[in-house]
Amino acid sequence: MESHGGGIRRVLVLAVCVAGIWSAYIYQGFLQETVSTKRYGADKNRFEHLAFLNLAQNVVCLIWSFIMIKLWSSSSSGGAPWWSYWSAGITNTIGPAMGIEALKYISYPAQVLAKSSKMIPVMLMGTIVYGIRYTLPEYVCSFLVAGGVSIFALSKTSSKTISKLAHPNASLGYGLCFLNLAFDGFTNATQDSITGRYPKTSAWDIMLGMNLWGTIYNMAFMFGWPGASGYEAVSFCKQHPEAAWDILLFCLCGAVGQNFIFLTISRFGSLTNTTITTTRKFVSIVVSSLLSGNPLSTKQWGSVTMVFSGLSYQIYLKWRKLQRWQKKRKST
Repeated sequence: MESHGGGIRRVLVLAVCVAGIWSAYIYQGFLQETVSTKRYGADKNRFEHLAFLNLAQNVVCLIWSFIMIKLWSSSSSGGAPWWSYWSAGITNTIGPAMGIEALKYISYPAQVLAKSSKMIPVMLMGTIVYGIRYTLPEYVCSFLVAGGVSIFALSKTSSKTISKLAHPNASLGYGLCFLNLAFDGFTNATQDSITGRYPKTSAWDIMLGMNLWGTIYNMAFMFGWPGASGYEAVSFCKQHPEAAWDILLFCLCGAVGQNFIFLTISRFGSLTNTTITTTRKFVSIVVSSLLSGNPLSTKQWGSVTMVFSGLSYQIYLKWRKLQRWQKKRKST
């Protein structure tokens, strides 16, 4: 009975993690799209300074992680020093800024789909730079994702979706998304290097260090000289409190979502987290299409299916690899 009760608790915790990640990030995506496309106030002006979202997110997550460390952290030494995140902080500042800026030029579903193709630059860099040989199923995954994104990009976007964009430009929008992925790749590799050198580093330590440097760099970029864009962003929020409220909710969703991601990884592993976040992206596209007025053509829905079929197959391959490793470990 005790093991049965433990199993039920584990399922309930997983259900809470799924609900937390889905609700936080789907609503954050909705808010991100709202801030980038909505015309605020009687003057019907757009919020053009989308990089300000990253600064606001850094500040909120910095405060959040500091509170979590004070409340829950059990060790005060052995983690990575705060200054070790300076280089990852640069790419983690530039990359997300490019991803958000892309929403001026392409729709939210297009942005989500493009950013879901992270495996492509990883495999290209692995093959070209490190000479890594991938298996045929891995190439199939990459083909499905690359093909789906390409078909979506080449498909005709509805006039209703285009009319909501600040500066429609598909080439520039997709280019910014892929640069975002390239910078994310460096960020992830640097974080792995830091945790390898400092094994006692917790997820909250990483969150604190990354957002500390993100806050420093974004503050310098947005307020470093008279007339910088940050002053205009603050002025816009003062004139349009509704925009300020949307930005605050956007930041809180990100902080809450990271909580559930850390909980999922610690309790169920990174593979379960990948599965949850991948399905969340698909649901985000459906929500955007149905609720935010971004209708997709039949061809575009087909390309979305291609991309997420490739991602699902990749998750299945990781699961099989994990099963083989666990089986081998038990037999030794």
